Amino acid sequence: LEGRKKATGTMSIHQWYKRFMREECPSGQLSLYEFKTLLGLHHMDPQAENYVDRVFQTFDSNKDGFIDFLEFIAAINLVIRGKIDQKLKWYFKLYDADGNGCIDKKELSNIFKAVQAINGHTNMTPEEFTNMVFQKIDVNNDGELTLEEFVTGVESDKNLLELISKSFDLSNVLKIIQSGRRLEPGAARAALPSLPQCSVEGGVARPRQDL
Repeated sequence: LEGRKKATGTMSIHQWYKRFMREECPSGQLSLYEFKTLLGLHHMDPQAENYVDRVFQTFDSNKDGFIDFLEFIAAINLVIRGKIDQKLKWYFKLYDADGNGCIDKKELSNIFKAVQAINGHTNMTPEEFTNMVFQKIDVNNDGELTLEEFVTGVESDKNLLELISKSFDLSNVLKIIQSGRRLEPGAARAALPSLPQCSVEGGVARPRQDL
């Protein structure tokens, strides 16, 4: 618990809990629909909707269809203070749509398309990105990436690590959470330095007004 408290910046676990439970989420659990409603994420591009669905599913660690407070705090902890290997493991879960423990080219291409729909990056096509990743880190050339192949391969390739970090970092989602609207291209990472100074209102992170 102490680690989680440090990870959430200036707010204590008690403060986060109070706001999460007493504001717009008195049930203590967010469904996918409520998650999208709180963040203003309905009626988005289908690819962007898919990305948000996958984010929700990976944050829902016990797979009960809801994000509870502990899962919410774990997500905030990952976003704000997560180490590289922790984030890479989260990215792997995000890409592994069928949950079989491996990533194939279709899964990686689909999530890249979804991310492009949100952040507007067009420097590389999904096919180019996917082929480049597999060429670099698919060690046994079987057309699938295991968790070990992915984490080890990305960590050992500085350029690939930088590309994946920039393309898939969770500040994309947090920028939406903070502003309550969809991102403008290139605006995503501007929010990252201010995250530790955010409060939560009904499960939605917003800049604190009481500092």
